[in-house]
Amino acid sequence: MFILTKIADLVQIAPEDFGKQSHVAIEDNLNAKYANKVVQKIGLFVCLWDILWTSEGLIGQGDGFANVNVECRMVVFRPFKGEVVVARIASQTREGISLATDFFHDIFVPWSELPEGSEFETREGLWVWREDDQEMFYDNNEMVRFQVLSEEWHDQAPSGPLDLADQPASELLPPYKITGSMKAPGLGCAIWWEE
Repeated sequence: MFILTKIADLVQIAPEDFGKQSHVAIEDNLNAKYANKVVQKIGLFVCLWDILWTSEGLIGQGDGFANVNVECRMVVFRPFKGEVVVARIASQTREGISLATDFFHDIFVPWSELPEGSEFETREGLWVWREDDQEMFYDNNEMVRFQVLSEEWHDQAPSGPLDLADQPASELLPPYKITGSMKAPGLGCAIWWEE
């Protein structure tokens, strides 16, 4: 679910941060730049793991910033295909179930990836799995296990003012989306499988 990714970057330390120890100023800048951001084809950056190498800081002309080349490793959220992950049910529609972890909210399980015998109850607004004369509900905020099927990447390049006005906010795609399945035994609501 989490991987370490090595990156190289130029860090600019502002003059007001010169009072900090150099490694603290570099860590603060890297976390501010990358933490909680999706980088295409890499994943959701969580935090800095460690700093592998830094150059000496060179003061830029005119701005007074110290420019430091840095190599570091970052913790990245990017589950692999087939991995079983625990998440919470965020919402449900006829199309499927939206899931979220504490820090990532773009997970979707389509209706075709629910166990056979699952039906959407319009009155309740919930999915129900009927098996051997039992009804098991997918309740909102319930913890579930799902298997990662695929991931989608959407470029978040800015569009011009005319394009943005024409496109409703509901049609904007998330930068990183995970599609999952709850078909296999042991998947679905965690409470179903407890003994």
